[in-house]
Amino acid sequence: MRFKAVVFDAYGTLFDVYSVQHLAEQLFPGQGAALALAWRDKQIEYTRLITQSDPNPSTGSRFYQSFWDLTRLSLHYCLDRLKLDRSLGQDAALMGQYAKLSPFPENLEVLRRIKHHGLTTAILSNGSPQMLDSAVYSAGMAALLDHVISVDGLRLFKTAPQAYALVQQSVALPIEEILFVSSNAWDALGANWFGLRTHWVNRQGLPFEALEPRPDFAGPDLRSVLTTLEMSPD
Repeated sequence: MRFKAVVFDAYGTLFDVYSVQHLAEQLFPGQGAALALAWRDKQIEYTRLITQSDPNPSTGSRFYQSFWDLTRLSLHYCLDRLKLDRSLGQDAALMGQYAKLSPFPENLEVLRRIKHHGLTTAILSNGSPQMLDSAVYSAGMAALLDHVISVDGLRLFKTAPQAYALVQQSVALPIEEILFVSSNAWDALGANWFGLRTHWVNRQGLPFEALEPRPDFAGPDLRSVLTTLEMSPD
């Protein structure tokens, strides 16, 4: 087997960031989809803004705020942008839902298959440790992951190369024996630039970024990772 470890992105890859749409629609009828999309876009925009601003390799950005705080602030912005009232605590309800995002349905079986074959499993995420712990435990994945790696200590976010360098600090393997899996094309691209082999989970059937290189492998859901690992997906 060409790989000995599989490292997953969390948000969008293992956990469905758009599953908040259902609660958002209940709270703001007719606006659930728009809010979920805008929230995710603003969240990622804030991570990039911070990482690009005064990025000290040793101490991170002096403008750093945790991913949880950026998630909350981006929600507040989007509610205000869409002119949605949050006076009754709707933002707190949505943040509570974000702490326990729905996993994609095939995740547990795929993770079990990978662990059964003796591979090391890990998460590398922008998420803060507390929010990752909440998501992992609520999804029933804790026993299936050897490492849950947060960029929080760096005070920088992906796609800073220091973020991807955290992988080998936890997974003591040559870089060519580690497969990085993400459903975010920008994340797969950043990992490729760093030197990791990548598998892009293209759930929405989108074209890859015009920038190169392309991911080493790709597929429509997490089951496709098993094919990349030369395991039967059935």
